[in-house]
Amino acid sequence: MNIIDINSPDDISITVYINSSEPQLRHYRDPDGGVFIAESCKVIGRALDGGMKPESVLADERVFDKEEVASLLARVGEVPVYRAPSDVMESITGYHLTGGILCCMTRPGMPSAEDVLKGTSGERSRIAVLENIVNPTNVGAVFRSAAAFNIDAVLLTEGTCDPLERRAMRVGMGTMFQLPWTFIGKDDVCGTLRSLGYKSAAMCLAPDSITLDASELKEEERLAVLIGNEGNGLTDETCENADYKVIIPMSHEVDSLNAAAASAVAFWELAGR
Repeated sequence: MNIIDINSPDDISITVYINSSEPQLRHYRDPDGGVFIAESCKVIGRALDGGMKPESVLADERVFDKEEVASLLARVGEVPVYRAPSDVMESITGYHLTGGILCCMTRPGMPSAEDVLKGTSGERSRIAVLENIVNPTNVGAVFRSAAAFNIDAVLLTEGTCDPLERRAMRVGMGTMFQLPWTFIGKDDVCGTLRSLGYKSAAMCLAPDSITLDASELKEEERLAVLIGNEGNGLTDETCENADYKVIIPMSHEVDSLNAAAASAVAFWELAGR
């Protein structure tokens, strides 16, 4: 193992971990791609399971004797493993790092939507489409629900938060490395889905919406569940062009749930049962 001790948060060896914004990480080597930083043994382990390539590790010296960390470090090969005292780690991250470990990984290339959906060619398929969801916590939670409730793939419009943002990965517990996903264009989302062989079920409040437990939704062989922006929901164009407009039946005059909660209910009803 290639262990390198770090005694200062200003050490240039760990520049990628210091004050790098998510956009800077995405374009770290432009035009040759970027990196992302995974946090915690669970997330890093799932990233490795998903074929992600580690470039370096930064870990608190206090976690090196933990079995989980040792097992993880045995999987990263000969990449630099930077070992730092707790105070240096906190100076770098700006907060106490619960798991004590970070891993810089090569950002994968994005496949086409067609390639992502090749693995969903069975008799019955359910996918999720996230339109303009900007909060990384919500994106992570939606991925976690999608993995839990048997969603086959996730498509994201260009206005949606990157699932490889650190907070999204942490909240999603690395489930974005267990599901195929990619970005699609933001225009004519429903038309794009039809060209891919999917009917669209838009989660939106409309007078002609049907309820989530409607039999026609269950009978569709290939169905895409569309979840919209936290504040504004799906765009008017998407709702108007969808094959189905869908609401979750509710009581006490509550008209909607947030994106993460709504996705969990929808995925369970349409795919998880």
